[in-house]
Amino acid sequence: MFGYIRPDEPYLYKKDEVLYQALYCGICKGIGASCGQMARFSLTYDIAFLSAIAHNILGVDVEIKKSHCVIHPITKRPIAKVDELSKKLGAVNVILAKYKIADDRIDSKKGFFKGLIFRRGYKKAKRLMVGVDKIVAKRYEELRSLESSDNGIIDRVCEPFSLMLAEISDCVLGEFATQYTHDLFFYIGKWIYIIDALDDYDKDKKKGEYNPFITCYRDENLNELVKNRTEDLDFMFADIFNGISANFSKITFKFNKDLISNVLLRGIPMKTAKVLEGNKK
Repeated sequence: MFGYIRPDEPYLYKKDEVLYQALYCGICKGIGASCGQMARFSLTYDIAFLSAIAHNILGVDVEIKKSHCVIHPITKRPIAKVDELSKKLGAVNVILAKYKIADDRIDSKKGFFKGLIFRRGYKKAKRLMVGVDKIVAKRYEELRSLESSDNGIIDRVCEPFSLMLAEISDCVLGEFATQYTHDLFFYIGKWIYIIDALDDYDKDKKKGEYNPFITCYRDENLNELVKNRTEDLDFMFADIFNGISANFSKITFKFNKDLISNVLLRGIPMKTAKVLEGNKK
């Protein structure tokens, strides 16, 4: 359910491309510093995006230096220096990965060994970000309850995930959190849940697994869904894109607004089109 938040690279300034990659590597090192080296395998670009927003809103400078890493031991890469914020965000990443693995085990009975790999790192992450752990545990429990009831009301079933990201943002931003940042991440969470469900439509249909779009529409495949439910999908994504844009415009950014703008206003619509049009092709 994670890994969808990416920039629209052809329209990304070089400075922002370097920054985004440096933040990604910085979170990777932050995970290692706060949760152990094995936990670094849980890294996603979604947390790099959260790092970009959090450093910006909190006014924490990102110090970038070229250095080696485990995956690139020969060539030095621009890497954001590990700070307290990147350690906390690394812990958030591990907590989300742990509950995602647990959710996958319930759905498909897979992920046992992944759970073992991240178990020690999760314990460290939980101690560091106990508030986030409680949020994720509560919202995943609500989500499983709705999914197990075969709920087909899409706005209702994606609400726990939307609230989870909004509340995590509140926890990370602390006193700098506002209604606008809360609502921005609510819409981002809603988009992630919906785009993941659409991306998995054909797979879930084949395996007989829960998917809110299958329960609601029962189209044979995603191609048919896109063709037959165009008006519904257009309305759904217009609401999400408008919500993201409106709240983004109300947030004061101290620096590097171009990167956030690219991801939110270009990257998310681009990924939406790829999921829908890619399956259609």
